[in-house]
Amino acid sequence: MTETGRRAAGQWPYARHRDYQKKLQQVAAAWLKSKNVNAGQKYSYILADRGGWRDNVILPEVVDYLVAEQRRRATQGEAFAFHKYIHHGLSSQAMLCNLAGPLIVRKDLEPLRVACEAAGIPWPTAATATFEVTDRSVFNEESAQPTSIDLVIGGRGNSAALFVEAKLTETEFGSCSVFQSGDCEGMSPLSDFNLCFLHFIKRKYWIKMAEHGALAGPLARSPLCPMATYYQFYCELLFALDKGGYYVLLYDERNPAFVRAGAGAAAGSERGLWPFLTSLLPKELQKRTRRVSIQAVLASIRQSGRHEDWAPEFELKYGL
Repeated sequence: MTETGRRAAGQWPYARHRDYQKKLQQVAAAWLKSKNVNAGQKYSYILADRGGWRDNVILPEVVDYLVAEQRRRATQGEAFAFHKYIHHGLSSQAMLCNLAGPLIVRKDLEPLRVACEAAGIPWPTAATATFEVTDRSVFNEESAQPTSIDLVIGGRGNSAALFVEAKLTETEFGSCSVFQSGDCEGMSPLSDFNLCFLHFIKRKYWIKMAEHGALAGPLARSPLCPMATYYQFYCELLFALDKGGYYVLLYDERNPAFVRAGAGAAAGSERGLWPFLTSLLPKELQKRTRRVSIQAVLASIRQSGRHEDWAPEFELKYGL
């Protein structure tokens, strides 16, 4: 990069993801070291092996709950999959287990309710929370890993459930595996759904897109397939809509990938994947999307005064 380019880069009004990620890697490495656990030699912010994931969870009672939940679902023929990188110090799944796990185990979702309602998210009646929820019937996902929701907060009666996707240091919503593998050019199949391999093998993604009105507006005019790059976003949104609920993003305010605000000349201008993708939805569907930050949830937990045995440790682990 030329000197002019370097000066211009330094004047960019938005935070850079690489700076944020580097800081959190350092914080995660320091936390693992302080616990004297077996971290990797190459990446000190990742545990040496996946089997040591328990060392990535703050409260032993949450570990016990997760293990018991896995066993319970296995006996019922259901899945509870730990992510491939659950042992990563910055795993978003581990972060969610550390943040929401104690609330679930102790049957105290009140701090989560307070944070959600402050963010304009309607709270379900008599709410209960469940990690890693799947339903193969929604999209007819007969094989492979079905669409999985990180956390579902459901209630009784006609109250709408919250379908929560947690993000920490990620840079994206997952893309379509067919596109990634080079078997699709990323062209929109709106003229003929059978141009999409997944539709051709009877997956219902495009049928649900049409049913819920997601193809109106900008997507109808784009030659590019929205699922190619933003597959996870649309699958999870459609899953929530099909269940009559809200799609909620739980995100780190410091991560510029999902929501970022500018400084200086760009002050007040909000960018990021979440505002961009939700802006492409019809107005009615935009009303079914919400977001709440990790920082807001943690602040509500601290204000409750009921979780001081682990909340300060959560702050240390994630540099908050």
